[in-house]
Amino acid sequence: MPAKKPLNILFLGDVVGKPGREAITSHLPKLKKDLKIDFVVCNAENAAGGFGVTQKVCKELYDTGVDVITLGNHTWDKPETPEQLESDWRLLRPLNYPPNTPGRGYHVYPAGEGRQVAVVNLMGRLFMEPGLDCPFQASQKALETLRMGENCDAIIVDIHAETGSEKRCLGAIWDGKASLVTGSHTHIPTADTMIMPAGTGYQTDAGMCGTYDNSSLGMSLDVGIARFTKKGKHKLSTATGEGTLCGTFVKLNAKGLCEEIRPIRVGGILSQAV
Repeated sequence: MPAKKPLNILFLGDVVGKPGREAITSHLPKLKKDLKIDFVVCNAENAAGGFGVTQKVCKELYDTGVDVITLGNHTWDKPETPEQLESDWRLLRPLNYPPNTPGRGYHVYPAGEGRQVAVVNLMGRLFMEPGLDCPFQASQKALETLRMGENCDAIIVDIHAETGSEKRCLGAIWDGKASLVTGSHTHIPTADTMIMPAGTGYQTDAGMCGTYDNSSLGMSLDVGIARFTKKGKHKLSTATGEGTLCGTFVKLNAKGLCEEIRPIRVGGILSQAV
């Protein structure tokens, strides 16, 4: 039986509102063609107007070429999401929510030519929402089930967390056991793309798919300033302007480990990296 072809995988950071979705629509099809991408994972917890996700938004992302969507602390912002998590196997919520939470925190997906990709969604606990189970224990439990070379050909881990220290330590738990560990949530692309000692690709934060122009993390800059400088109720809204597609690209070897990792930034005002 011939060996399975190695995989090229793209992870896209937090999609923020319409500018983020438009950036993906504009740039993802060409990226998939140019980089020969086999599988795309996208964090879309801010995709519906900056807060949560809807079935319509998920379909839009799937139609553009996204294979799996991960979420985070805005998972529950839309009332339809609990039911959607039960019916849509391509939509994941953080694994370390308490037992009996709707949906699933990881799953194994077909990636063509007989290959299987596992995607794991975790959420950090430092400066995040209360009531989360330990992401380190959740990782160890997932590793009892997911094993590259046995029941999957690659494993992609999205760590939705506030601090780089927690993401980095969680990344070490997965080194040699996952293909790529990348962070989401802070919306700022970090410059630490690396291959860890045992062969797993890592980046603390992939950045966001959204507008960096006149925005604070993809939201209106004026409202953001008002929230810091004035008392009162200041409703956040998505910033306008051309969005940047930010992500992490990895080329894997036959064992599912990383042999090349690159940051991806296309469109908008950030320095471009393809």
